[in-house]
Amino acid sequence: MKTITSTSILLAFLLLFSTSSLRAQDGNAMHHKDYIGENPTADADIKVVSDYTNAVVSGDLVKAKSLLAASYMGYGPGPVDSANVNKEMQSWETNYTTQTNRKVEFITQTFRVLNGDLQGNWVSVWGTYYFTTDGKDIKLPYQSTMHVTNGKIDRSIIYFDLLSVFQKLGYTLTPPAGNK
Repeated sequence: MKTITSTSILLAFLLLFSTSSLRAQDGNAMHHKDYIGENPTADADIKVVSDYTNAVVSGDLVKAKSLLAASYMGYGPGPVDSANVNKEMQSWETNYTTQTNRKVEFITQTFRVLNGDLQGNWVSVWGTYYFTTDGKDIKLPYQSTMHVTNGKIDRSIIYFDLLSVFQKLGYTLTPPAGNK
């Protein structure tokens, strides 16, 4: 119950903050077109992100690395998870040692953030990553959003449910004693 209450308070705060942050400095409400626009390099940016996604899944790390900016930083799935180019490539190399039958299906959408810390061209990827590990077939839905600058991915955020993968592999989640 304690967790649910804390989560509810946090959600209420975030909702209030996000609503108030969508106001211009003069106090007037901002509209969607005030901060989001059409990506003028949509096709090229989608190709970069699609090529990167297919390269890492197929095991072509040379091509994958060539599509990342030297300053690349990836975040997720957890709030403290992050990786630079080298760590990202090492992570995929590790995956290849335990995963077989890798494939991916995805769709993309793109947009441009007009100002602020997130300014620039973004490509959202909604997909499913399939692989076999420890003799078990895993289906992992994910969502990733990647920032593309000058034909390179320089930032990405990915979300997926890691607990579901562990549970498919036979792990169980046990609450601490005394919690119900």
